[in-house]
Amino acid sequence: MKAISGTNLEQAKAHNRRVVIEAIRTNGPLSRAAIARLTALTAQTVSNIVEELEGSQLLKPDSPQKLARGQPITPYSINPDGAYSIGLELERDHAAGVLTDLSGTIRARVTRPIDPPTPEQAIPILAAISAELQTAFPFDRNRLLGVGIAMPGRYAAEGITSLTPIALPGWQHYEVGPALERLVGVPVLVENDATAAAIGERLYGVARGLSSFVYLFLGGGIGAGMFLDGHLYRGSRANAGEIGHIVVEPDGLPCVCGKRGCLDRYVSLGAAYEHLKIDDPGAYAVEALDAMIEEAGPALDGWLDAAAEPMRRTIDFLELAFDPQTIVLGGPMPAGLLARLAARMEPLYPPVDPDEERRIARIMIAATGKDTSILGAAALPVFSETNPQFAVLQKPIA
Repeated sequence: MKAISGTNLEQAKAHNRRVVIEAIRTNGPLSRAAIARLTALTAQTVSNIVEELEGSQLLKPDSPQKLARGQPITPYSINPDGAYSIGLELERDHAAGVLTDLSGTIRARVTRPIDPPTPEQAIPILAAISAELQTAFPFDRNRLLGVGIAMPGRYAAEGITSLTPIALPGWQHYEVGPALERLVGVPVLVENDATAAAIGERLYGVARGLSSFVYLFLGGGIGAGMFLDGHLYRGSRANAGEIGHIVVEPDGLPCVCGKRGCLDRYVSLGAAYEHLKIDDPGAYAVEALDAMIEEAGPALDGWLDAAAEPMRRTIDFLELAFDPQTIVLGGPMPAGLLARLAARMEPLYPPVDPDEERRIARIMIAATGKDTSILGAAALPVFSETNPQFAVLQKPIA
């Protein structure tokens, strides 16, 4: 039997600090009084937290603003130089990394070829990229929050083992985080690419300020990252969002997962390549593939026609199941193709409340573009350190 425990004072303080940072990140510069109104914290608590965050350089005071009456107010904003993060990604022919500041701006980028991308080859190269990024841009190393890496695939209970059949060969059951952390000397966070992309989009993209949304990551396969009521939803085994293996066409095309008619077989980039008769996408540079897609003409129209209805059904399911504010389309799929797919899906099935006046579009295109995965990876340490952790306030007792 499980009970719910309270939390100690230090955990509550940490939670409140995160709440203040989140309020400013979402709303822009805020005065102490405005923070208190938005967070329902006392003025004294807000004052103490702001002083602490200013002292640690996570917040910076802006120019005082004069009011019609009373004393001027000082708004506080996120200090981009208050903290830094490294994001890594591994592809079949290269590894890449970026150094970002607290605003998500890329301050340095490193790319290195790699063949083959086995753990034995890749882990030292990823560690070397992390070291090079720390010298490519001058900053206080004590302000490095950590390293994030986003990888495709399903995960075991500990969240670090790639199990998907489309994962890079040799990475199944390999503990990525601990192996890389031993070399880089800072915390390493590993997340599936769809969830990392959702985190990046919430921190820096079109989902900024939204509490409930689904991010559909359209690449070689399809995954989903989900925020529900402000909480990142991972599922009981960190595998929530395997949306690509929902059956959308009973007895349809065979899928690598063993089922038939999965969404992946109709809507993913892999499905688009099949329509375009591109047998080996890995043999082409990303730019060349994008150009081939843009110039495909009728063949691409055929894929859009085949993909539109399965996507309509998926959008309908997600809206009915999770009631999100919006569904964001993103991932490695070219932005132009995402826009054409979104247009081809219209009209969508009627929403739960057809009479509701919507302020947010039902479908949005992600803002992070081709850097989706790597920016999502870089967002992992920032999210871990600054996002309110409601779980610390209510913890199950084993």
